[in-house]
Amino acid sequence: MTDRISTGSPFEEQIGYSRAVVCDGWVFVAGTTGYDYATMTMPDAIEDQCRNTLATIEAALNEAGAGLDDVVRVRYIVPDAAQWPKCWPITSAAFARARPAATMLSAALQTPEMKIEIEVTARLPR
Repeated sequence: MTDRISTGSPFEEQIGYSRAVVCDGWVFVAGTTGYDYATMTMPDAIEDQCRNTLATIEAALNEAGAGLDDVVRVRYIVPDAAQWPKCWPITSAAFARARPAATMLSAALQTPEMKIEIEVTARLPR
């Protein structure tokens, strides 16, 4: 059985994706950037974008029945690798218990104001 989770972001429908997909005990969360979906605004600082991104991911995981402590894999994508260290304290706190396997890639994102995108894979608790 496959369940799909939406955050209500207009991009999900426009582009054709789900924020998260739950399948066979796994939760896949992707396409998550720093928007505040309540106001549809993007903060300027990468740190604020990182916090918003993780909050969106955590909400999707919670809806699926998991949490940040269940994350086993994380990918960080940042256009400017020099900005990445500013996020370390935030990601370290978020994944202090899970300590997932992680990769940081430097690549362009969909729009210039996006400074970080995060995707995770989590295992549902037994």
